[in-house]
Amino acid sequence: SLEAAATTEFLAIGAHAVRRSLTGAGARSLVIGAGPIGVGAAIFSRIAGHEVTLLDTSAERLQMAAERFGFTSGIVANEATADAVKEKTGGDGFDVVFDATGYGPSMEKAFSFVAHGGALVLVSVVKDDIRFSDPEFHKREMMLIGSRNATRADFEHVADSIAKGLVPVDKLITHRTTLADAPRDLARWAHEKSGLIKAVIRVGG
Repeated sequence: SLEAAATTEFLAIGAHAVRRSLTGAGARSLVIGAGPIGVGAAIFSRIAGHEVTLLDTSAERLQMAAERFGFTSGIVANEATADAVKEKTGGDGFDVVFDATGYGPSMEKAFSFVAHGGALVLVSVVKDDIRFSDPEFHKREMMLIGSRNATRADFEHVADSIAKGLVPVDKLITHRTTLADAPRDLARWAHEKSGLIKAVIRVGG
């Protein structure tokens, strides 16, 4: 459908990140940030056969991810996050961590959630310098991977996954408007974000 086609670009960002991670089925993954890009990464992490956990500062977002997409393993980011990660993984950390927050301090903290031999994929791009402990980085023998944009292969993977019913497009699109009403609605949704994942603007018809 046209609406499904409209979701392929943002979903391809997450699909590309998962492909870049070089992580196989059965791995435990942590997706930090339950916004649109994070949810997309989580969906394609699950399609890749990973056991997915979401981490976000918003309990509401985690609840929505559980109810709408079945991501029932969630961690609310707070002072006890490190302990929660240890509890979820038996103290090992996650095999692959995707940071989709666009927030420098979160990206720096993500290094500590990666298991020995695991990978950290920075999906977000920030203008800040990112700092981390080199001894800790080397001790874990972890991979650090930058991921941005997407390739034709990623778009084709997204389209094929949608066609196979693996992507719940109807649940990703939470808001709709027309081209005439877009200036009013987009301005309102910039502040009224509760329940918002992706909005579609209908042009013509």
